[in-house]
Amino acid sequence: MSLTIGQVAEKMNISAYTLRYCEKEGLLPFVHRDANGVRMFEESDLDFLRVIDCLKHTGMPLDGIRRFIRLADEGDASLQERYELSQERRDAVDRQIAELQRCRECIDFKCEYYRKAVQFGSEHVANGSGDGNEDDALPSMPLNLIIADQH
Repeated sequence: MSLTIGQVAEKMNISAYTLRYCEKEGLLPFVHRDANGVRMFEESDLDFLRVIDCLKHTGMPLDGIRRFIRLADEGDASLQERYELSQERRDAVDRQIAELQRCRECIDFKCEYYRKAVQFGSEHVANGSGDGNEDDALPSMPLNLIIADQH
């Protein structure tokens, strides 16, 4: 059963404009048009669209996505290259996750810092409330959150 661009957009939760743009950029070579020029998608195209969407969300440039599509069109002859490309993308995603985790730790620190500052009524508190309770002191930002890991 064929699907129109509007049906695909609804199923994929993306705009028809985005699908048109992807086609214009050469990312949808599998899309066919009917006798009236209407774009027609097959159900099997949705899986490939999901892969394209995934690659896009990992930050892969359009040229990289085009390369992947070209390799997929080559069939079994490009299996090794597609495997290597997938590994590279996975490694890139792992680096993004590590960086986001570092950002999360920084945000967690700031949440705790401001929670205590609100509790004290000021962020100018150097050693807590003065009663010797270290739990009351504003935390210092750990060095690993100040200096980004340079790989």
